[in-house]
Amino acid sequence: MPTAPTVVLNARALERTVARMADEVVERADGTENLVLVGIQRRGVQLAERLGRMIAQHEGATVPRGALDITLYRDDLQTVGPRPIVGKTVIPGAIDGRTVCIVDDVLYTGRTIRAALDELADFGRPARIMLAVLVDRGGRELPIHADVVGRSVDVPPGGRVDVLVSELDGRDEVTMVIAGEET
Repeated sequence: MPTAPTVVLNARALERTVARMADEVVERADGTENLVLVGIQRRGVQLAERLGRMIAQHEGATVPRGALDITLYRDDLQTVGPRPIVGKTVIPGAIDGRTVCIVDDVLYTGRTIRAALDELADFGRPARIMLAVLVDRGGRELPIHADVVGRSVDVPPGGRVDVLVSELDGRDEVTMVIAGEET
């Protein structure tokens, strides 16, 4: 039986974390001129929008934003079922020669990011691809790392990290749920 969720980031801490991440994305991209933010469906899209708004506030520049739905690029697609629900992929213009920052909520095994890289390759050849994640929970199965991390947390086996965003969930919060031990 799982234990009660532990709050990792409350709404205010999440806002501060995204603001810091926005500055770091711009710094690592050497400015905003060739930067494109692409969020992974679902919550990565909302986080990319927030990063874009923060960058606009801090830099006075509008950064193009898009969305990737990696459903058809998953390596476990056959286990999803005969009719997977496919969301929208929107790439804001040509990405050839640009710096694309993939944005996701939680980095775990790396398989979602591998699928995102495969899909992104269908749209062009960026000069550079960066990865920004709100939470890195460890547990990698592939050699993938994030360039920009909001918060790193150690999650024991059987545990999970839940990211809630007001646009989809009615509130902003990051929690960790750890599976309880059997007695």
